[in-house]
Amino acid sequence: MKILHTSDWHLGRSLYGRKRYDEFTAFLNWLGDTIESENIDALLVAGDVFDTSVPSNRAQELYYRFICRIADSCCRHIVIIAGNHDSPSFLNAPKELLRALNVYVVGAMTEHPEDEVIVLNDDQRNPEAIICAVPYLRDRDIRTVEPGESIDDRNAKLAFGLMNHYADVCAIADQKQARFKKDGYGHVPIVAMGHLFTAGGETVDGDGVRELYVGSLAHVGKDAFPSSIDYLALGHLHIPQCVGNNERFRYCGSPIPMGYGEATQDKKVVVARFNSTTPVIQEIRIPCFQPLERIVGSLDEINAKIGQLKQAGCRAWLEIEYTGADLVGNLRELLEESLDGSSMEISRIKNNRIMDRVFKTIHGHETLADLNVTDVFERCLDTFEVPPEDRPEMNRLYNDIVTSLHEEDVNEE
Repeated sequence: MKILHTSDWHLGRSLYGRKRYDEFTAFLNWLGDTIESENIDALLVAGDVFDTSVPSNRAQELYYRFICRIADSCCRHIVIIAGNHDSPSFLNAPKELLRALNVYVVGAMTEHPEDEVIVLNDDQRNPEAIICAVPYLRDRDIRTVEPGESIDDRNAKLAFGLMNHYADVCAIADQKQARFKKDGYGHVPIVAMGHLFTAGGETVDGDGVRELYVGSLAHVGKDAFPSSIDYLALGHLHIPQCVGNNERFRYCGSPIPMGYGEATQDKKVVVARFNSTTPVIQEIRIPCFQPLERIVGSLDEINAKIGQLKQAGCRAWLEIEYTGADLVGNLRELLEESLDGSSMEISRIKNNRIMDRVFKTIHGHETLADLNVTDVFERCLDTFEVPPEDRPEMNRLYNDIVTSLHEEDVNEE
């Protein structure tokens, strides 16, 4: 059996206000072609299908068109779990209808762990794989709040709750596996899914990866997952990587660069082929559908780099950071002139000299667009002259609130 592991599509995501539907369309077309050319039997999508809990009509259209195409291909099964960006109730709403297409959706932790264990059968109804489809586990799903508990207590509870849930789900998979072996089916592999942050996970600036849990925890190690798992298909981190050097426990990463920090990465999907007890792992590189280029330097350095890109026929979207010593007030006009005759576009310009001058002299001219939620809270603490010794606890409480807002399911009745 061949399983393809993908995650973190973030359908509907924009880049500095620029819609990226052409990229998403190109990726899904490529993925469909790859599934057919590689003769994939099952597709696993490990969370963050959409970028927001209320996806646009066009993002939904891409999602359902793709599902219909794959359901009519050689791929017999699709298993989708929700990530922290997804609305559990939105993903779950059509799940009964999608089951008719052999599409299994798990939007939230279920009341009964067995509901997260899915047996995939071949055309003769013989079991081929047991999927532990564990979605993103929200704080309230796996931890009870007690008055007076420390941050270490809370973190320990989160890790304990997460490990317990995987233990419960995998125990049911183990029972099914033992029964299948007794019935003469041999070793039916257990494939677990998840959307979480493991210890040592690699991220980059601008990838949009939010901390999943309060503070820095629930960064669990590979030992948190039962040893009976033959392959672990994870989502949330956008860089393809293994968990604790275990080749069978993997993040496949996002399929397109979510920001300029990911622009130089090779994007991949992972194929696991099960012919015996040890899966054969293959990484397949995803083409770059829209180049992104970050240029940093003086005006001369920026123009020189633009000239090189023009000569190469580049069609990238550019993020330009001007670090020269001279004050250049008409920087955008000069750069747009340099781009004449090319198909490149400027997505963002950071004029550090202008920014430094403005912020030093007219600090009040900042806008919310210049700040993130943490910056705004820090400014509030400064404004009200909160003593340094009180700030760690206030920051912790504030992070609690931000996390709960991120986890709220706006589609839930």
